[in-house]
Amino acid sequence: MPAPLLDATHDLTLRSWVESANEPATDFPLQNLPLGIVNGANGPRPVVAIGDSILDLAPFGPAGTDRSALRALRAKLVQALGADAPTTPAERAETRRHLSPIKDADLALPAAIANYTDFYASIHHATTVGAMFRPDNPLLPNYKHVPIGYHGRASSIVASGTAVRRPLGQTKADDAAAPSFGPCKMLDYELEVGVIVSNGNALGTPIAIAQARDHILGLCLVNDWSARDMQKWEYQPLGPFLAKNFATTVSPFIVTLDALEPFRCPALPRPATDPQPLPYLLDPDDQALGGFDLTLEVHLQSADMTRRGIPPVRLSSGRTFKEMYWTLAQILTHHASNGCNLRPGDLLASGTVSGHGATERGCLLELTWGGAGQPRRPITLPTGETRTFLADGDTVILKARCERDGFRTIGFGECRGTITPAPA
Repeated sequence: MPAPLLDATHDLTLRSWVESANEPATDFPLQNLPLGIVNGANGPRPVVAIGDSILDLAPFGPAGTDRSALRALRAKLVQALGADAPTTPAERAETRRHLSPIKDADLALPAAIANYTDFYASIHHATTVGAMFRPDNPLLPNYKHVPIGYHGRASSIVASGTAVRRPLGQTKADDAAAPSFGPCKMLDYELEVGVIVSNGNALGTPIAIAQARDHILGLCLVNDWSARDMQKWEYQPLGPFLAKNFATTVSPFIVTLDALEPFRCPALPRPATDPQPLPYLLDPDDQALGGFDLTLEVHLQSADMTRRGIPPVRLSSGRTFKEMYWTLAQILTHHASNGCNLRPGDLLASGTVSGHGATERGCLLELTWGGAGQPRRPITLPTGETRTFLADGDTVILKARCERDGFRTIGFGECRGTITPAPA
């Protein structure tokens, strides 16, 4: 079995002279250093997060996006920010000059996303949703053979904190004779993990699965907002369209593969009765250590909760990402297997991440499902309000963290969006 690529930057005892980076609750200790982009007076500029601050990367030179360049930058930053690093007072003062509070930053999307593909890699999500529509045959025959995905809309991807307007669309109620057009009534979130592509491939040239990790910059959080009533009416025969492309929210920082090395884990073991992946999707190293052990959470705060100062309530939580049926390397390799040219900054999303348990489901469609033929089971909020789907004014917050004995816990920051009313 391959070993994680660990080095001195993963040392549990590392501390930073940026004191907030040493707080136990921070998402961004010295061992993380996720990448982001900030809008400034002179245009966007790259930064890393450290504690409650961001550090401008310009003084550290161009980083590049390949794995070796990012590893070298990471080592340089640990030297510059480490409490015990052999830096002079003048060097430390110069680095401090390029620090600023995260709360004051205009955080942009963490990459220039030109292309977006959404997958369906959680077998728990696929099985639960399939049971809603096909109780006798939840999984379609191709699911265990091929990573399922669709091309999304990059132009409507928005940074965390951007308001999401309830979409207008065509829907058809089960008891209606004809469809109607109006505001979506079944608006939902989807808890997903995104891959940001580092190095692309030439058109017509596939990416071998053994080299797939060399094309991954890192991971982020994705909320692929979904209009379920529009989706139900329009998805046959060609799949997702207007129910999905009105907005997709992405968290502001990319957690690099180097930061995630301590949290790699085996891919989900397949039952003996399941087919093995075809050879182009099967790599022993990827099976041994191609998963990532993340704890994912969804929180919701209604407009009334906000007005009354009631904090967001957690709707779901689980270490469910390590149970994905397809690894990130497999979905990237499959995407390029026909010669499709991936580009630096492309976003590949996992699809809704759900677990087997009722409290591990990654969307309201699943969380409030009462079973085949049963009414939906609303979620009750601390104010007494109930939800089967999202209401105007609701704020949805996605979070993720990685924990393992002997290593510093790291996080992803928030992926946040608030629903605003549909256009009049």
